[in-house]
Amino acid sequence: MATARLPEREMPAIMEKLVSLAKRRGFFFQSSEIYGGLQGFWDFGPLGVTLRNNIKRAWWRSMVELRDDVVGLDASIIMNPKTWVASGHVQNFTDPLVECKKCHQRFRADQVSGTRHAEDGGEFTEPRQFHLMFKTFVGPVEDSSAQAYLRPETAQGIFVDFANVLSSTRMRPPFGIAQIGKAFRNEITPGNSIFRLREFEQMELEYFVPPADEMKWLDYWKEQRLGWYLDLGIRPEKLRLRQHGKEELAHYAKGAFDVEYEFPFGWSELEGIAARGDYDLTAHQRASGRDLSYFDDVHRERYVPHVVEPSAGVDRSMLTLMIDAYHEEEVRGEQRVVLRFSHRMAPIQVAVLPLSRKEPLTRIASKVEHELRPYFRTEYDDSQSIGKRYRRQDEIGTPYAVTIDFETETDQAATIRSRDEMTQVRVPLAGLREALQERLH
Repeated sequence: MATARLPEREMPAIMEKLVSLAKRRGFFFQSSEIYGGLQGFWDFGPLGVTLRNNIKRAWWRSMVELRDDVVGLDASIIMNPKTWVASGHVQNFTDPLVECKKCHQRFRADQVSGTRHAEDGGEFTEPRQFHLMFKTFVGPVEDSSAQAYLRPETAQGIFVDFANVLSSTRMRPPFGIAQIGKAFRNEITPGNSIFRLREFEQMELEYFVPPADEMKWLDYWKEQRLGWYLDLGIRPEKLRLRQHGKEELAHYAKGAFDVEYEFPFGWSELEGIAARGDYDLTAHQRASGRDLSYFDDVHRERYVPHVVEPSAGVDRSMLTLMIDAYHEEEVRGEQRVVLRFSHRMAPIQVAVLPLSRKEPLTRIASKVEHELRPYFRTEYDDSQSIGKRYRRQDEIGTPYAVTIDFETETDQAATIRSRDEMTQVRVPLAGLREALQERLH
């Protein structure tokens, strides 16, 4: 089972350091912080937005654009509430909740054992079921007839649009519908910074297959998804595939795997890949009265497709990349913090740094940065000493810095400084783009 969340005051030291770095450098920070924040909601700063876009772009490229058997969708966040009745969410989307009689804080029942609250001898109430969907109202009247929900997952939008996609694209099983979008869950105990949120972003694929082929495709997708994280540069020894035991499976699931990462607080789920059978399409077909089956012209048979679902979180993927990239090391007697992002994921790939704010250095540096901008994610930085700027670029994970110095006007060359090797190489300005492309390929 997934590792239970540690209380915030027991957060591992590396997480505290990472959250501090994230705020200081503009990756993420508490939402509405000036008003005391709101637990389970976070804002993503300039570097965080870029890193998240890199993750989503890599997922979409891999799952949709480079395949001929997957199409995209962007379904509405608020759907007809009958959707959530048919899917079982209204009846069953709950977590067991207990309350500490001493401190009156509330916890998920399965996360109490082993926490400091349990060790301090706090007495807890009997578990009761807590509904996780956020309610809202559609229209001017706030009564039960206008009640709706913020979606707790993006998958149901895909299932209810299955027939529309089938008829408009002429796709045939096996094929998939992919979606990236926000989802909302009223988690009892969100925490570990952006690991468990109440507002989060999902990257989900529903892959529709003939019933007999479901387990074959489950095996295929679990390997594909593990490989995707390796391609992002995450260390192999920190990743594993874990098969769900029978007691963990949903009643309709034939099998499921988690891609897990070894977080500072233990091994936990990064992505789930599940064989969901025909549960979802059958449920919506029954509730709506609409035909959601598929007729196979070749085999002359009609069936409701079965589904394999790889479901990942943008936020959790971002946290994983940052944790995996985080390193502390000593360089010439000084401590250095560096995020060793892969070149593809780094929010900034090339920083252009004039040695001082004097002319003609700033003019040349600005021109160089503008010329490189169409080819790389670039940043111009002329504040503080060059040493402090190098350290900042290390902290935000920039692979290469280009330094424009006092000799540049004379020799028409600049210095490329490497984040990982900490080497410096002199390169002619005319060949700068090619030299960087060779290093960043």
